[in-house]
Amino acid sequence: MLTAFARAFKTPDLRKKLLFTLGIIVIYRVGTHVPIPGVDYRNVQTCIDNAEANQGLFGLVNMFSGGALLQITIFALGIMPYITASIILQLLTVVIPRLEALKKEGQAGTAKITQYTRYLTIALAVLQGTGLVATARSGALFSGCPVASQIVPDQSIFVTITMVITMTAGTATVMWLGELITDRGIGNGMSILMFISIAATFPSALWAIKEQGSLADGWIEFGTVIAVGLVVIGLVVFVEQAQRRIPVQYAKRMIGRRSYGGTSTYIPLKVNQAGIIPVIFASSLLYIPALVAQFAGGNSGWKIWIEKNLALPDAPMHMVLYFLLIIFFAFFYVAISFNPEEVADNMKKYGGFIPGIRAGRPTAEYLSYVLNRITWPGSLYLGLIALVPTMALAGFGANQNFPFGGTSILIIVGVGLETVKQIESQLQQRNYEGFLR
Repeated sequence: MLTAFARAFKTPDLRKKLLFTLGIIVIYRVGTHVPIPGVDYRNVQTCIDNAEANQGLFGLVNMFSGGALLQITIFALGIMPYITASIILQLLTVVIPRLEALKKEGQAGTAKITQYTRYLTIALAVLQGTGLVATARSGALFSGCPVASQIVPDQSIFVTITMVITMTAGTATVMWLGELITDRGIGNGMSILMFISIAATFPSALWAIKEQGSLADGWIEFGTVIAVGLVVIGLVVFVEQAQRRIPVQYAKRMIGRRSYGGTSTYIPLKVNQAGIIPVIFASSLLYIPALVAQFAGGNSGWKIWIEKNLALPDAPMHMVLYFLLIIFFAFFYVAISFNPEEVADNMKKYGGFIPGIRAGRPTAEYLSYVLNRITWPGSLYLGLIALVPTMALAGFGANQNFPFGGTSILIIVGVGLETVKQIESQLQQRNYEGFLR
């Protein structure tokens, strides 16, 4: 990997793309530290320094924003509205025939769906920004902080609207920066910004474990966490690269005096076909009852039960439901993202077939059978990765959103592998030696 980056910097056009990407990343990180108007920054820092501040309900969203959410900056919402809008449009593509037709139109249809995603992102940013401002004004953003209700001193309508507009504009800017990286930089822009947001919390989380440690002034805990993290990363890389290759043979066709086809290829089905989406879905769904309980008044029985069993990440009920939801959403997302009937029809149209399997419906049934078989280990892998590191690192003082935890490590490894592959592919295009040397 380091060799690929070194060779990329020696290539002029790739060096420009890498430097451009680094420049956008710097701008993004600067924006995560610029507070929005109407916020008392000193009170915000006081609440962040509180021991309970980083373990609240908004910890996951704060991780995706690179720590900007709890600091209430112009990039407080980060890329979460865009991620949510992309997932919603992807799910609606299966339900709405118009979106499905646009998806099949190729580049023009994809551009139209991208435009719809941008509009939905702005709408979600307004909605989430309004919720964040209301939460900050009520003091619920930092539970247990004595000055939480004084974060927004002026609670007039004008100041509230200004804060919402500022955060919405910040989300639009983040979306624009991500698209700039995709067009003129290296890798997928949104994925790169997500990677940077999570990696930004890495040093402080590691140092917090060292400060809380007691063995050899915390260095033994620090080293143990590093070793465990490297082992987990190695295992995740191994599983993320694993795939089931289904061989496909294309028959020869005579068109005039020329013959076409006769080639052999394969359909790569990854063990983790669903990616990180099931973990995000399960986390979001489990946050809904905790959010309702947080804003509900009084001390009713259902509220106390939710706070004890669902709001705490280390509660047995929370972990069991989290694991089961990940398995459910893994099968659900694979079912809507991979259509065996469509793949079988395309293979039949171009003269392709799986050796030993008849074309058409038998091929679709075989693909569905194989997909279900490999989705089981993939979903169990996602559930274990989401829970085991969290449980193991809890003894070292790490919270549930530590970078070696389930959600973050899947994103870091996935984005890192994809970016390295893109750099290597562009290096091969620019250093092709041909047949003669």
